[in-house]
Amino acid sequence: MAGPSLRSALTDERIYSLMTDRFANGDPSNDTGGVPGGPLDNGYDPTSRAYYNGGDLKGVTSKLDYIQDLGMTSIWITPPMYNDWIFGEAPNQTASYHGYWITKFDQVDPHVGTEQDLRDLVDAAHAKGMKVFFDIVANHTGDVITYEEGESQPYIPKSEVPYKDAEGEPFDDRDFAQQPDFPALDPQVSFPYTPTFRQPGDEVAKSPAWLNDVTMYHNRGETTFEGENSLYGDFFGLDDLFTERPEVSEGFVQIYRKWIDDYGIDGYRIDTTRHVNGEFWQAFNDGILDYARANGKPEFFMFGEAAVEDEVELSMYTTRDKYQSVLDFSFQGQARKFASQSTAPASSLRELFANDDWFTDHDSNAYQLTTFVDNHDRGRIGWMIRADNPGSSDWEQLRRMELAHELLFLARGNPVVYYGDEQGFASEGDADGTDQFARQSMFASQVPQYLDDDLIGTISTMAQDNWDTRHPMFRYIQRLSNVTEAHPALRNGTQVERYASDEAGVYAFSRIGATEQIEYVVALNNSTEDKTVAIPTYSAGMPFTRVYPAGNTTLQTAADSTLTVTGPRLSAQVFRAAVPVAASKAAPTARIINLPVGPGVSGRQQIEATVTGNGYATVSFAVRVAGTRDWTLIGSDDNPNYSVYYDVTAHPLGTRLQFAAVVTDNAGHTRTSPIVTRVVRNPA
Repeated sequence: MAGPSLRSALTDERIYSLMTDRFANGDPSNDTGGVPGGPLDNGYDPTSRAYYNGGDLKGVTSKLDYIQDLGMTSIWITPPMYNDWIFGEAPNQTASYHGYWITKFDQVDPHVGTEQDLRDLVDAAHAKGMKVFFDIVANHTGDVITYEEGESQPYIPKSEVPYKDAEGEPFDDRDFAQQPDFPALDPQVSFPYTPTFRQPGDEVAKSPAWLNDVTMYHNRGETTFEGENSLYGDFFGLDDLFTERPEVSEGFVQIYRKWIDDYGIDGYRIDTTRHVNGEFWQAFNDGILDYARANGKPEFFMFGEAAVEDEVELSMYTTRDKYQSVLDFSFQGQARKFASQSTAPASSLRELFANDDWFTDHDSNAYQLTTFVDNHDRGRIGWMIRADNPGSSDWEQLRRMELAHELLFLARGNPVVYYGDEQGFASEGDADGTDQFARQSMFASQVPQYLDDDLIGTISTMAQDNWDTRHPMFRYIQRLSNVTEAHPALRNGTQVERYASDEAGVYAFSRIGATEQIEYVVALNNSTEDKTVAIPTYSAGMPFTRVYPAGNTTLQTAADSTLTVTGPRLSAQVFRAAVPVAASKAAPTARIINLPVGPGVSGRQQIEATVTGNGYATVSFAVRVAGTRDWTLIGSDDNPNYSVYYDVTAHPLGTRLQFAAVVTDNAGHTRTSPIVTRVVRNPA
């Protein structure tokens, strides 16, 4: 019934996220995708941030040494699949340089190169010990389908016009989601709008061929990104797939299995996770992961993009929907506040990490979350810092940028560095630093808006190549990579909350490896003033030597086990204990609490255990149906407060469930809590 707190292979990875078209141009002959003419013919315009600028797969391959020198162990590239090149109506057309408007899911887009170029990239990365993650899409395709009623129609709710089967009988698609008896559909009678194709030839524009069947799409009109239409509506006219249909989930399983077969990639970042029904993800994630593991990829890893700062929702994807990980948008929001806004209390980070238990189950937890401080949608951290601190000095902007990345690398999760941050890219001068404004090219730009950018930490401009390994941000990220590589506990050790100021100031936590039991104390100060604080630790009279920044500073804990640290303004420090934490002499006791006082439980129920003492421990939680013998592991938590959330809705109403907890200390002693029995009820 007891088990360790999980760590996956991804906790050893440092991921470099790049937009292929904006990274490096290794083959100018493919800039136009092999199609002559102008931007509206081939999508290429190096003077426009809305069109292809020329980066490609050969360019990425040529810069692998640069990425590895930065300390990155993996790359995540934007979708390499064949796209619908031009989108929108005059004069507001834009090109699919980002790769998210796919039409041919089984082909490489010629703007980024050839199949051989892609194989060469993956092979070269693997030869260097690096992993390659593809960005993929399953929510929508490029805009090929329109309606007989006209383009860009408003969304029609299912309550007003339900789906109808081919015989005209209404039905609720959710009753048949991923079921083999999903009703047959007819494009003339089944949908609120009548789907058709935009122009001759579009009826065969997509591949595999099943994607050309218009009944494989929701056909309900445009989304407003709220409620039901967030799952069923078209994104700005993009064709929204009918992911409740089993043919769609199975079709995408086959599509993305083939990319594994053909290129030997190491994982997927999955776009628009929150806009697809959970039944699809359950079938898709099982179908891909089981296949990868059975075909020589035991560490294959997939993480989803759900752009919401809500741990309860985010955790549903890693528990109910079988994702291994999601991008931690809650972390990104709090990281901006901490590093960029000096009025933000340090305690906001403590509150963020206090919600980590939502993610704990039998095969995943918060340590697997992919963390980031900026990306291609939300904008660059440099832009955020300038927006939050108008008139700030160059030194302050650089220091805040460094502080954001120090939090990214030293706290739990798997850090994702967005390309260009290491060169101080900042989207200067843009009223809105998101989306296209945050997608500058690393190679010399011809885009007028990018040429106005003022980079942080350098006098370089966007008019030149920016591959400077001497840039202060490059060196800072490199040092952070080196220190986490040298001290594995900073990558995958337990994170124990230690100190958090209720105003701008010090946030401190320990990282400790489950086996080595060496404690590290991480102290970050987001104040513009130096701060001195006493930080609790596991040990009294313990010498702690600073390992970041490098130096010979050694401090010693007091009799009450506190370590007094002075944190310079806008800085981070890491101290390492001289010897392991003392082994426990006897197991602490555990008692389950925080279950309803009455007999009933409902929904995602928190199960919490109190543990005596303040030593290192792991608590495993288990459940069984009363009257049965075998226990099922819910999950294991290795930092206080010890708890998990269990979804009791998997059991019929009236089921009597029994819960227990097993605590294991750092010497291997175990002790089991009393069993608590509760009945599954409807929510109040």
